[in-house]
Amino acid sequence: MKSYQLIHELISLVEQLEQQNPEREVTMQDFAGFVIHKVGSSALDVGPTGRLSQDVRFGKNDLAAQEQAFQLDNNIGQLFVYMSRYAKSYIKKALDNTPLITAEDFTALAILLTHDNLSKSELIHYNLQEKTSGTEVIRRLLAAGLIRQWDDEKDKRSRQIAITDQGKQLLYTVFEDMNHVGKMISGNLTVSEKLTLRYLLQKLEDFHQQHHQQKTISSKADLKRVTEAIVDQKN
Repeated sequence: MKSYQLIHELISLVEQLEQQNPEREVTMQDFAGFVIHKVGSSALDVGPTGRLSQDVRFGKNDLAAQEQAFQLDNNIGQLFVYMSRYAKSYIKKALDNTPLITAEDFTALAILLTHDNLSKSELIHYNLQEKTSGTEVIRRLLAAGLIRQWDDEKDKRSRQIAITDQGKQLLYTVFEDMNHVGKMISGNLTVSEKLTLRYLLQKLEDFHQQHHQQKTISSKADLKRVTEAIVDQKN
């Protein structure tokens, strides 16, 4: 059967995907993005710096600095920063006329919606924030009556927090506007492009989440050590 070879290749691809994600069950969406990425990838010649196109923000001066900026890894980081800033501006508009000020206010409240309660430190950790900025988010949500807090019976040094009915009502109102934000962020990508992007972003999320959980990056020296290990592993 001519289809046998195709089935064999698909099984092989599933095995590759599982090897890359040993800690979690892969989904059909994961597999679809993985296959599209495999089939669509090609040996694109981007030159020694990985530069594909001219960024309209850059002028004509200091070409040596631009060469640094457009090295492949640096360029990817640069694009992530741009995407983050666009997303924040859209989220800010979606939160107009609500007690929620920042994207972090929204995500903190959304996290609490899915838990009976959390400690303050747990919420700050899940929301990927530093203690100072995370504490400020909690203060705002408390002042707005969107969450409540109480002393932890097992640990008197800790306080538990939970979303209030008012917080739930607000979230379900905001969700509709945030759906528009999601569509705006994914922009003019086709479904297949979205699946490929989702697969690649999930791979990056798994990588960074592991380092976040294990607190492996706490200094400039840690950054150098981990990135050198990544390069060695690729080689």
